[in-house]
Amino acid sequence: MSALPQIFADDLRIGQTFSGEPRVIGDEQFADFARMTGDDHPIHYDDAYAKKTRYGKRLAHGLLVTSMTALGATAMSHQIEDAMVAFVEHGMRFLKPVFVGDTVKSEFEVASIARKEGRDKALVRFNVRLVNGRGETVLEGFHVYLLALRPPAAGPSHAA
Repeated sequence: MSALPQIFADDLRIGQTFSGEPRVIGDEQFADFARMTGDDHPIHYDDAYAKKTRYGKRLAHGLLVTSMTALGATAMSHQIEDAMVAFVEHGMRFLKPVFVGDTVKSEFEVASIARKEGRDKALVRFNVRLVNGRGETVLEGFHVYLLALRPPAAGPSHAA
């Protein structure tokens, strides 16, 4: 399998969208998160939501839901994350809970590209959404990455 080409800020355009394949959130994600924070951590459970689902428990907002953006991401978004010089900021709002057994799909849109004058880098903001299998947005927010600009092509050499 060949390596994917390097992604630069110049390769993206405002309004460009890409999305991941729908993924089912299984018990393994819940168990992984439980191991990270301790099985009895109260963030794992919400009695009111538990009564609404046959699984009897919900996945936490916050860290786990944010990590689901990577789980559903496209090859292109993985390339962007591999290419970033720095992760500048992010903001997320969690609109609905994510249950074990839910299907989620990630959606990304290039919101802005701010070239830094006199520098070889640009700030790229991506709007991010996670949508469940019922079409409801469960997470919305943004990530801002600092990405390199494409280096100028070397000019033709002139032999004397």
